[in-house]
Amino acid sequence: MQRINVMVRPASVADLPALVELRLANAQAHIALDPGVYRVPRHDAVVHHFTTVLTDQADHAGQLGGDVVLVAEHAGQVVGMVEVLRLPDPPAHQIVRPVPSAQIHTVVLDTARGLGVGTALLDAAHRWAAEQGVTSISAGIHHRNDGAVRFYRRHGYAPAGTLLKRSVVG
Repeated sequence: MQRINVMVRPASVADLPALVELRLANAQAHIALDPGVYRVPRHDAVVHHFTTVLTDQADHAGQLGGDVVLVAEHAGQVVGMVEVLRLPDPPAHQIVRPVPSAQIHTVVLDTARGLGVGTALLDAAHRWAAEQGVTSISAGIHHRNDGAVRFYRRHGYAPAGTLLKRSVVG
């Protein structure tokens, strides 16, 4: 596999346009998988989300807790991102043990796929999570997204249960 040199670093507010572009392009790709499940979020909602996460990330740099967005940069251009979002502990009345967990979302530009960008992002995300005390990371992948399923499995992710769903008609 051909690889390119990328620098993975915490995202900053200056990366906002690239993050929004990545999220919206990712939405379009997912609509092609299943338009009944996915949508293109409003541009302003995506801007608000990343502004909030990046501001919180900057305010709490070096402290435990919180979420992170990391970007992969090649030749001065952001070519991918990974978002690690901490999950809340289950409520005290639930039977599931609390485990410091997070959900991960990785996006790489089509032009940079297969060049080691996703691997670099995932490796950096795993290091960050370990430093934060996170012991379990999940990736919600649509079953038709064969490339993403292969990618995450190659990096040690495996099925962790079955999610059953039923539509309720009123």
